[in-house]
Amino acid sequence: MIVQTFLFGLAAAFAEILGGSLIYFGKSWPRRAQETLLALGAGFILALVFLKLVPASIQAIGDAAMLYCVLGFATIHFFEHTIVGHFHFGEETHSDVMVSKVASVSAFSGMFVHAFFDGFTISIGMQFDFGIGILIFLAVLLHKFPEGLTIGSIVIAAGYSRKAVMMSTVGLAAATMLGVCTLFVFQGIGVEAIGAGFAFSAGVDVYVGASDLIPEINKSKDRIPPLVVFAGMILFYLSDRILESLVR
Repeated sequence: MIVQTFLFGLAAAFAEILGGSLIYFGKSWPRRAQETLLALGAGFILALVFLKLVPASIQAIGDAAMLYCVLGFATIHFFEHTIVGHFHFGEETHSDVMVSKVASVSAFSGMFVHAFFDGFTISIGMQFDFGIGILIFLAVLLHKFPEGLTIGSIVIAAGYSRKAVMMSTVGLAAATMLGVCTLFVFQGIGVEAIGAGFAFSAGVDVYVGASDLIPEINKSKDRIPPLVVFAGMILFYLSDRILESLVR
């Protein structure tokens, strides 16, 4: 299980670096394509949370699961929007805002915390249930590539060098792997503690989907990305059915 979890974490981290590499090498990525990926990821994550993570958490530790969900939601909000003054998940297009080096560092800090909890969610999902862990991995993977594009765009807009673009992208990938390494903490403890961590990660995912991704999608002038959110939900349903049939 440790090897599989690490491989999934590395795949997610690689997707992050791949997105940042496009900015590093000066290649543009169509805005619509990025919005579409974010929308697909948002729909997938929200369906995952409400159809799988929350019910599984309640089954594992009862009504206490919802308390840990709220704690997960509150924790990521605290780090992204209380400690960090300015953070947008989507590609930063407000050049009049993201020119300050201080603002770019704040954005990186928020995304670093976000990336850590991506890895944490993959890790705890794998410990709780391998099938659910795969679904969580897919949900994370869908927004990792746009996340790499995002941090690269912000760093360039702040006037940093292309070397800084790659360093920041690798930093987020490292944060993801740091979150994955929490499996060493949860591996030797009881089922209830794992269930609590799983419920906490569900709260984190609610925040990522509903507060980080959906608002950015709704800002789009294109009508397609908001519709793709529903495609993400359908993709989750189909993925879940396929995994269940394979397990049987």
